[in-house]
Amino acid sequence: MRYEQYSLKEDAKRVLNYIDGMTDRAYDYLPFWLIEPHKKPAEAQHCRVDDAELVGSWFEATDSLRTILGDSEELLKLHAGFRRRVLSSWGEHGLRFHEPYPWTHTMHSSFHEMGYILPALNRMVRNDPNDAEAEKRASELVRGMRSLVIDRQLRTFWSGDTPSRYPTYEFPNDVYLQEGGFDLTRYTGRGEQPIRNGVILHALVDRYVIAGDEVALDLAQGLANHLLGVARYFNYKYEYFGHVHSTMWIAAGLMYLSRVTGVERYFDAGKKIYDFTRSMSSEFGWLPEYAQWHPLSEEHCETCCIKDMIMCHEELILAGYDEYWDEMNKFARNQLTENQIKYTGYVVVDNSLPDGDGKTYRGLDKRLIGGYTGGSEPNSISLSRFRSIAGCCVGTAPIALAIIWKHVATVIGGVLTVNIHTEKETEEWKLTHKLPDEGLITLKIKKELPAAGFRLYNWMGKRWTIKINGAEVATKNARGVVYAENLKAGDILTIEFPIETVEKKEFFAGAEYTEYWRGADVVDLLPRGEHVRLYQRDKLIPKYYPRPEDIVYAGDQDKGPTQSANDTQKKTGDKTLPTKRI
Repeated sequence: MRYEQYSLKEDAKRVLNYIDGMTDRAYDYLPFWLIEPHKKPAEAQHCRVDDAELVGSWFEATDSLRTILGDSEELLKLHAGFRRRVLSSWGEHGLRFHEPYPWTHTMHSSFHEMGYILPALNRMVRNDPNDAEAEKRASELVRGMRSLVIDRQLRTFWSGDTPSRYPTYEFPNDVYLQEGGFDLTRYTGRGEQPIRNGVILHALVDRYVIAGDEVALDLAQGLANHLLGVARYFNYKYEYFGHVHSTMWIAAGLMYLSRVTGVERYFDAGKKIYDFTRSMSSEFGWLPEYAQWHPLSEEHCETCCIKDMIMCHEELILAGYDEYWDEMNKFARNQLTENQIKYTGYVVVDNSLPDGDGKTYRGLDKRLIGGYTGGSEPNSISLSRFRSIAGCCVGTAPIALAIIWKHVATVIGGVLTVNIHTEKETEEWKLTHKLPDEGLITLKIKKELPAAGFRLYNWMGKRWTIKINGAEVATKNARGVVYAENLKAGDILTIEFPIETVEKKEFFAGAEYTEYWRGADVVDLLPRGEHVRLYQRDKLIPKYYPRPEDIVYAGDQDKGPTQSANDTQKKTGDKTLPTKRI
């Protein structure tokens, strides 16, 4: 059999297609958040969040894509357009407010959304330390938020008064009205205010690292102390109840805060939060959107959550936990890439309908390629689910792609080490591989290197061979990395190992799944899923993609049953994979 090969760069190209296609030039580079591919015809429409959260996250997305794809005219225009939007619409206390549009109602700033705006400003300042406008906005936003928090200094209880041990800050509400400020009769209604407001944490730490902003560090510590203390959001094991994306973003922020300050309790909390969330996920990276809100069988996987887990992997690796290289690798090449929209044959398009009034119809089947789902089941993307494609996930997924791209090969202890297996080329080396068909990874050396090698994973087994220019060579092994020394320009360094299909049973999301692995890649998953089946990685078997007339949507049950994926399997002659059971 032949299998699809993981290509991070192709994922990046596809998401650029989506961002370019779903950015409204008529409204000066305003993104479309609300996508409805299940409608007949499909449509996209603007909503308030387009000019709030999305302008920040899509700026980050384009900035991330530049690190992978390089600069192009198309990408630079998008980058500049989102930058222009981020730097507009500022108000009192340094907060960013959205513009008034026909589809907006209450004019307000959300602290959760500032968690997307400050990272965008951070990137502007990191890219250009002389960017006075971005620096001004970032500084004013940090100081404005610090001026609005409640500083909890004294606990007054029946047993007496107790001063707070640490700075402890919280926002009085989750929204700040453009006219009227805090109005406790107005709120988002999402609940979980401490954790939703706290997503600013990671960006505050980054602001301190970039600009030495002590106010940002103070605010970060105060918010972290509140979350880990009097907010009572976590139990003693750091289990929680609620929004996984916000919580895991904060977990990454806590570990980053620990790395910067040296305060171990922040790292300890972040890792335990990660461990609890990981206990709800699959080995290949599916995880629930919410923890303990619904039965896990009713949960779906939001791509934003995968991004947060990969941010946590990076922090854990930087802290010396090498086992998380395998986690990063598996999450990236499985659920993250499977959550991307690669086929839109089910999208019904009517190009005769005129775009306007904040809606668009034209060519959506092509424009939606490269988007990311806001809620996949382990084995499928359900088109009847709200957020089957989500603008928020389109903003965050490229951030994860850039983290993975950065760590494909890194210099560790003087050794250029291949960590992630996807094609990549730099001025010094070129990486190719034949996974998951064959256990062969190749590193072509373009400039002389003192040492280079490969990170070893359990799925490589123990019968691996290192060769230079086809001949076996003496190697060294340190911290799970096998390497050769004194590599010259033109040398071809390879690692070869046996690879076979392994069948694994795993219980998650309220059900048992049978996974077929080849190395770090899931090549098939049972039971089959509907409407758009995932993990169809055998190139020899036609994909199961439903026709529009086969799909049943909520409230449209009279149109008959959907085509069964198992029926399609029978028609295409799907064969049982030769497997090794474990």
